[in-house]
This record gives sequence, C-alpha cells and structure tokens, in this order.
Amino acid sequence: MTGPDAEVHVTALDDAGRTARVMWTHYEPVHAVTYFHPRARAAFEAVGLRGFWRGYFAGRAAPLGPAEAAPVVAAFFNFAPHTVARALPAVWRLATPQEALRARLTGAVQALAELTYELPESHLVEAADLLEAAAAEVEPAGRVLGAANAALPPGEYPLARLWQAATTLREQRGDGHIAALVAANLDPVETLAWRVAVDISPLNLLGRGWSEEQWAAARARLVERGWLTPDGEPTEQGRARFQAVEDATDAAAARPWRTLGPERTARLRELLEPIARAAHTVIPEGNPIGLPALRS
Repeated sequence: MTGPDAEVHVTALDDAGRTARVMWTHYEPVHAVTYFHPRARAAFEAVGLRGFWRGYFAGRAAPLGPAEAAPVVAAFFNFAPHTVARALPAVWRLATPQEALRARLTGAVQALAELTYELPESHLVEAADLLEAAAAEVEPAGRVLGAANAALPPGEYPLARLWQAATTLREQRGDGHIAALVAANLDPVETLAWRVAVDISPLNLLGRGWSEEQWAAARARLVERGWLTPDGEPTEQGRARFQAVEDATDAAAARPWRTLGPERTARLRELLEPIARAAHTVIPEGNPIGLPALRS
C-alpha cells in the first residue's frame, strides 16, 4: 500500500532506542533554559535582540551562519514561512551570528549557574564529560542543526560544555524527528494540530504564524486520514501512527547511548536528574516545545 496512510512498519526499539527517549527527558531541560530563563532573555537583549522571537531565531539559527529564511524554514519545520522571513535575515543587522552564539551561551550558563549552585563542581564536570562523550557520537549526515552545533568549539567551563553538548544532542534528535514526520507525510501545521489534539494548548503555539484557515484545513486533513474524529479527538489509528513517528525518532537518536554504554549512560542519567529537575522549575507546564516530565 502506498500514499499518506500506507501501513507503517517500524522495527521494535532496542534498549538503546528506549534509552534515547529517557535521556532526552534529561538533557532537553538543560537546553531549554535558553528559552525560558530570564537571564537567557537578558543576554539576548544585551546584544540588541529584544523580544522573544528575535532571540529565538537568531540564537537557534546562528550555528548556520548568517542564514536567509529558506533554510531555516526547512530546519525549524513548524513555523509558517512568512514568520521566519520576518526575523531572517533582519536579525543579523542587530547582532551577528557570532554575537548571537555568545549571547545564547552566556545566558544559558548564567541560567544554569543560578539553578545548580548547590551542586558541587565535581558533579557538573562529570556530567559535562559524559554528555560531551555522547554528543561526540552524533552522526552529522542528514542532521543539519545537529551537525552545525556539533561543529562549534566546546565551552571552556563545565556548564558551558554541558549546555553545548545538550544542545547538540537535542538538535540532532530534532533533525531525526523531522525526517520521521516527513516520512509519515505530516506537514508542519498538521503536526501542530495533532499535538494540540493530544497534549499542547493552542495558546502555547501562538507565534508560529499559521492562519486559522490553515489550522482548520490541517484538522480536516487529519480527520480525512482517520487520525482525528470529526469532533477533533485523536483516534486509535492516529495514536498508533504517531507512535510510529516517535519510535522512529528514538531509533534514529540511539547511537550516542549505544556507544556510551549502559553503565556510563546510567551514571549520566543520575547526574543529569537534579539539573533537569531544577531546569523544570523555569519551564512552564504545557510548554510549546512539547517537553514531557522526566522519565526513569
């Protein structure tokens, strides 16, 4: 069978694939402080990137260099093209990519320092060492944002190293997730409409730039494909097909944990847990990045 609703067969996840999801819930909060902590916002504003979306687009796109809108539309996936075009390349007149990179790292480190001040430096050094070892195993082929972040020089201090490694891992995982969505024939607004039906408030997705007409058309397509009921509720078919996307994402993100091995991965999870829990204190519930609670 072919077409958008062709049956999807995904190889059962091995231990490394399951571990990939558990570890994502531990390193993603480390990265996410750059979006939600006041110190991170202040660092962007200090280089002229005032307003959340200027800092977001400049900071996240900066590893790509002074990019135009088109490659960022592709790499970020879920923003309407005109929304990206409002920010890029205009933000580069406010701050160069190098300035944006310094600002995002400075803000993230300041945020993490505030959140982890009770942890001994030896804890942070060991966590940074292990997370860097995992990030060093990222496969760059086909992973645009993951590869661009992996190519950046490592930070000089433990929290900088920790944040940069977490960012490389989350962006390479995101690249793989986008590939899985494309393979499932889900477009950006359909993907967002599905997440709204399942677990994210539509209020948290304001700013992506899609019109109400586009949202309605996406929901209608999901109903036609059997993912949603006419009332907008997820169907079992829809849940199963999206779970296949999630499983493909986990499988594609498994290499670092397979290479790191179970003992070092378990130790890293132990080290990251208090850092991730502290980061969750500034990450809003129902956050727009779809970050779930920590998984054991």
